[in-house]
Amino acid sequence: MTAIGIYGSEGRMGRVIATIAEDEGARVAGGVDAGGDPVALAHASDVLVDFSTPAALEAHLAAAVAARTPILVGTTGLTPAHHAMIDRAAETIAVLQTGNTSLGVTLLGILVREAAQRLGTEWDVEIVEMHHRHKVDAPSGTAVLLGEAAAEGRNTTLNEERVDGRAGLVGARTEGTIGFSSLRGGTVVGDHLVVFAGEGERIELGHRGEDRSIFARGAVKAALWLADRPAGRYGMAEVLGL
Repeated sequence: MTAIGIYGSEGRMGRVIATIAEDEGARVAGGVDAGGDPVALAHASDVLVDFSTPAALEAHLAAAVAARTPILVGTTGLTPAHHAMIDRAAETIAVLQTGNTSLGVTLLGILVREAAQRLGTEWDVEIVEMHHRHKVDAPSGTAVLLGEAAAEGRNTTLNEERVDGRAGLVGARTEGTIGFSSLRGGTVVGDHLVVFAGEGERIELGHRGEDRSIFARGAVKAALWLADRPAGRYGMAEVLGL
């Protein structure tokens, strides 16, 4: 069986991946959390998954490159500098980066892109997400993924159109912008709603994660797919052949 190494093995996702890996046709080569040896794990693994922290990403990518081991990056809260690191690593190894490993969210992103393309900027786009009280980054990686899908459908970039939250006298909404609102509380696994608001009507596309295992199963499926890919940067849509 394919041996998966887990960066962030003591986190929520890391623990669930370790629990369900064998059911999905893989085995766990080992895990590393803060203070562990990422290089040794990279050499012991056929493929790596990283659900740790943005601060650890550079070391994990370096270990993966040194061992020539493919890596799935599911860590959220990444900056443009982190994405530049991923691009450099992808010149040497296969890297799959995603804000969400759910197969349902992957399909939702495609629907959002299609809707944004066909509806145009006359329809306002707002993305609302809610997660458990312990989540530290906002908006969520999934919300950003969906915003990027909407921007792609409009032939623009999210950086150009993004608006994070609103408070005070912010003025009227600017056409073409993509807004984000983040809610935190309780034990919510992950809810995402993309609202397309037009004149006199709305379209709402959404996804609710009811169990963290959906993300873990998607991550293992993606890791198995990634294990024998050539160097390059990949996304979840390619795992589904979309």
